[in-house]
Amino acid sequence: MLSANRSASGLVYALLSAATFGVSGPLGKSLLEAGWSPGATVGTRIGLAALVMLVPTLVMMRGKWGRLRRGAGIMAAYGTVAVALCQFCFFNAVARMSPPVALMLEYLAPIVIVGWLWLRTRRRPGLATIGGTIVAMLGLVLVLNLFSATRVDPIGVLWGMGAAVCLAVYFILSAKADGVLPPFVVVGGGMVFGALGLGLLALVGVLPLSATFGTVHLLGTETSWIVPVLGITLVAAVIAYSLGIVAVQRLGAKVASFVSLTEVLFSVLASWFMIGDVPAPIQALGGALIVVGVILVRLDELRSPRPEPALEEAAPEAVPAS
Repeated sequence: MLSANRSASGLVYALLSAATFGVSGPLGKSLLEAGWSPGATVGTRIGLAALVMLVPTLVMMRGKWGRLRRGAGIMAAYGTVAVALCQFCFFNAVARMSPPVALMLEYLAPIVIVGWLWLRTRRRPGLATIGGTIVAMLGLVLVLNLFSATRVDPIGVLWGMGAAVCLAVYFILSAKADGVLPPFVVVGGGMVFGALGLGLLALVGVLPLSATFGTVHLLGTETSWIVPVLGITLVAAVIAYSLGIVAVQRLGAKVASFVSLTEVLFSVLASWFMIGDVPAPIQALGGALIVVGVILVRLDELRSPRPEPALEEAAPEAVPAS
């Protein structure tokens, strides 16, 4: 019963995380259309999130500095790869191809995870997992309306695949962190490392920074640039990452990564509501296929429960997940 409750709550956390991550698209687009560079948008999002989470993180770990030092490696990898490098790769892909194609490439992460688990355990995925993978990927294609895409750049494809690998690392590290540090601490420390990584990229000139401080178009009206900045910081970063890591620790990297595909559907709905980007009927069909794919993978997981390698390697000292 405890396992079932943990799994059910994990699914709720995963869906809430996907929903909060989903608003980052329209909020970020409002800034980009106002003259912000992708580097400034990402850097502001992660940098402010690090500032918001730093003090609570230190308060939570007061008197437990030894445990914080032991978890520094996970936080560093989480921040530099799963946060900074992932977004750096994605926005480089967007610079060379249409955003839907770049997002499709990034969300090949569940396939990367299934392959990684297959390689690590030497156990072939179940037929339901394979079928769920195919159905979810087809649904993702429909939600993103890729058939209207006209430009594919081979270098952009490589950047997109890099983002997919980094996103897979995000899920695997989130699962691996279970029992090492509280989820909020992992995210808070990761944001600090991520902000430092993005700052280094900006310092060497790899990540151009430019921003304007006037009004942006959002929710059918003109509003201050502060509104989307606060949204992508507090909602799409602090809340989204914190919910996401708890979800991964309760569902496992594989299932959580498939549930995260619903982020694309939430992003479409948020774009419709916030910036007037109306989804096509084919996108609704795609959303339904994503849900079917997630259900197939979850059913396969319930039929053959087994710990994932990332969880097996977690530290023995248990820390409550929430």
